[in-house]
Formats: sequence, C-alpha cells, structure tokens
Amino acid sequence: MSTTTVPAPAPAEEGTASATPQRRVRGRGERSLGASLASHGLLIVASLAALFPIAWLVFLSLGPDKDDYLHPERIWSKMTFDNYAYVLQHTNFFDWMKSSLIVSLGTTVIGVMVAATTGYAVSRMRFPGYRKLMWVLLVTQMFPIAVLIVPMYQILSELQLIDNYLGLILVYCSTAVPYCAWLLKGYFDTIPFEIDEAGRVDGLSPFGTFFRLILPLARPGLAVAGFYSFITAFGEVAFASTFMLSDTKYTFAVGLQSFVSEHDAQRNLMAATAVLVAIPVSAFFYLVQKNLVTGLTAGGTKG
Repeated sequence: MSTTTVPAPAPAEEGTASATPQRRVRGRGERSLGASLASHGLLIVASLAALFPIAWLVFLSLGPDKDDYLHPERIWSKMTFDNYAYVLQHTNFFDWMKSSLIVSLGTTVIGVMVAATTGYAVSRMRFPGYRKLMWVLLVTQMFPIAVLIVPMYQILSELQLIDNYLGLILVYCSTAVPYCAWLLKGYFDTIPFEIDEAGRVDGLSPFGTFFRLILPLARPGLAVAGFYSFITAFGEVAFASTFMLSDTKYTFAVGLQSFVSEHDAQRNLMAATAVLVAIPVSAFFYLVQKNLVTGLTAGGTKG
C-alpha cells in the first residue's frame, strides 16, 4: 500500500502586507481634509471681513481731499500723511485724548471696584434682599439713554457736576457697574469658598480676605470688567456731548463730530482722527488680552 505525501504550503514571508488593506480609523478630535479646509477657509473669510473696515479707514485717511472717499482709486497716486499732521497740530486732539483717558480710566477704576465688591458680597454673603439687589441692577439696563439724560442732567446740575470729569465718570459707572457686577458675581462663584475660610483661620478680616486672596484669583474676571468699562466710557457719545460743554473737555467721540457740520464734512480728517483714536484702545486691549478669554469663559460656569 503506497502513501503519497502532500507538499505543505510555503510559509508567508515576514513583512508581507496583508491582502486586504485595513481602513484607517480617525482619532478622536481629528478632522478630515475637507473639514479642515472648510474651517480654515471660513476663518480666512471672517478675518478678512473683520480687517477690511480697518484697512479701508486707514486707506481713506491717506487721501488729502475731503471728497476722496467718493473716488478712492485716486488716493493711490497722492497718498500723504498731511491729515495726521493737521489733526495733531491744528485741532484739540491732545485735549480730547486727555479727557478720554481721564474719563475712561476713572470709570474703569471706580466701576470695577464697586462691581467687584458688589459681586463678591452677593456671591458670598446671604443678607436680606441680596437676590433682589442683582435684579434691580439688571433692571437699570432696560432704560434707553434718551430717557435717562434729562433726570441725570438735573441731578448733575444740582450737584454742580456739569462740565466736570467726575460727573461724567459717575454717569458711565451707572452703565458699567450693573453688567460688571453680574459678570464678577458669576466669576466669584467659581472660586472655592474654602479660600475664604482659610483666610479667616489665618486671622484676616472679610476685607483682607477679599483684597489679599480673592482679587488675585479673579484677575481674568477683573480684566474683562475693566475692558468693558473702558470701552463703554471711551466710545460713548450721547452723555459726553450733553454733559461736557467745553471744547477742551470733549472726549474723542465728541471731538470727531467737530469735523462734520451742516454744510461740510471733512471725512479725511475724521478718518485720520479715528485711526489715532484706535491706538489707546488697542494698547489697553493688548494689556488685558491674556486674561480676557479666561475671564469671559470662566464666569459662565456657575450662575
């Protein structure tokens, strides 16, 4: 009886790729090429939309004639910085800058200090009417400026604060404090209460705990509140044009109106002034931008 041997199959060589390629699994958070291109394209379009008005304003400020905005293509052949020289030398630009900085920084310091103490008190202390206090602050934001100007003018007139920096600062604080108090109250809620208890154990008073322990931890929230207060006072027109009567006490927002009269509009000088006005705001934003995003997001984690 004969036996036949069947040859065994040859072993597969090492390193040989599999016959059926496996599909690559996309990791968590990893986007496809199409989604990445779409998101980058959207960001580019949004950036251009945000930067175009600024670039256009700078471009118009280089035109020497007041009617160059009607024919912007002519500016290329006659660009000049004469508008900036005229604004700096023949207007009250530096008086406007002084007034704007006094009012804006004063509103920022006083407004943030009052809002911080209010927000901390409501966040940590339980006194009669503490909830109603925050709602009253919120209700004050419902009244339009046109309704508030007349009673505020009467109050400031009786206090002899018309055409006075302090009067305008207090008016702006009435707008900035309610919003900043709500903002900082939400941020203080995110700070553990154990820090307050540790301060009391160490012998600190409530004010000592607030100034030495809580405020350093709340810098992002304070940065947001300060930025909001600064912008509110820096760009406001209605209150400033009503309560400030002297040309040398005009803020930038009111000073810009001097380039527009009933029969004439010097838009080239207005554009140059607007570019110069943006410099202090940009500098202030640069100082607080590190804490700005953190403060905007952290305050919304707790109500």
